[in-house]
Amino acid sequence: MRSSLTPDEVFVLWYQLGNLYKRAGNDARRAFEWGFAVVCVSAALVLVSAPLFGTSWAGPLAPVLPVVAGLLTAGSSFGWQRATFLKKRNALRLTLAKAGEDADRPTAGGLGKYHDAQLILLRSQYEYLTSSSNRRALRSARLFEEAFGFTPEDRFECGPLNVRPGTQEMRILRKRWERRLAARSTFGEATPPLGLGEDLAYSVFPQEMTVPSELATRSAYLKVSCDLSRKRYGRSLRGVPEEIRHRAEKDLREYRALLGK
Repeated sequence: MRSSLTPDEVFVLWYQLGNLYKRAGNDARRAFEWGFAVVCVSAALVLVSAPLFGTSWAGPLAPVLPVVAGLLTAGSSFGWQRATFLKKRNALRLTLAKAGEDADRPTAGGLGKYHDAQLILLRSQYEYLTSSSNRRALRSARLFEEAFGFTPEDRFECGPLNVRPGTQEMRILRKRWERRLAARSTFGEATPPLGLGEDLAYSVFPQEMTVPSELATRSAYLKVSCDLSRKRYGRSLRGVPEEIRHRAEKDLREYRALLGK
C-alpha cells in the first residue's frame, strides 16, 4: 500500500538517502583518526608510566599495546558507524518503498529529483570516463548510460563546457536523457541498481543543492572540464578555434573564482 507522501516529501527522502551515502564515505577516515589518536595517547601513557611503575606490568607486550588499542578502537568505531548507517539506510529504503520508489534505482522514475548542477557533474564525469581507454573506466561509463540516459552523441560538451545550470540547453538535454530512460523502460530494461560503492565513486544519488553543496558541485564539474581542456588542447590553447578558447577560458575563470584564486 502506497503512502500519502507528496512529491516534495519523496524528494526529501531521496536527498536524505544521498546525504547518508555521502557521510558514509567518511566512516573509514573517521575510524582511522580515532584509532590513530588512541595509538598516540596509549603510547604516551606507556612512556610516562615507565619511570613511575616500570614496564613489568605490561611485560613484553608494552611496545604493541598502543597499536592493539588503536586497532580495537578503529574497528569498533567503524563497526558502530556502519551499523548506524545500515539502520538509517534500511529505514529510508522502507519509507521510499511505501511511496512506490525503488531505493536502489534513483533514476527509475526520471531525473526530476536531480538538480542541473549535479547532472552536469555526472555528465562531465561520464565524458571523462569515455575519453579513457581503461576498461574499468569504460564499464563505469556504461553504467552512466544505463542509469542516466547519457550517450556520446548528446549535445553536451565538457572540456570546455557548453551548458550551464538553468539554461534552455540544459532543459533540452534533461528531456533527451529522460526520453532515453523512458524508452529503455518501455522495452523492459530496468535502470541498474546503485549503492554505496557507486556513490562513493561518482556521487550518483540525488543531492540537495544547498549553497555550499552547489558551490562544491560547480567546482567539481569545472575541474573536470578544465582537466579535459588541457588534455585535448594543452595549457596555451594555441591554434584552438575562438569559440572553444572562449569557453575554456570562461571555465578556468569560474573555477579559479570558486577556489578564491
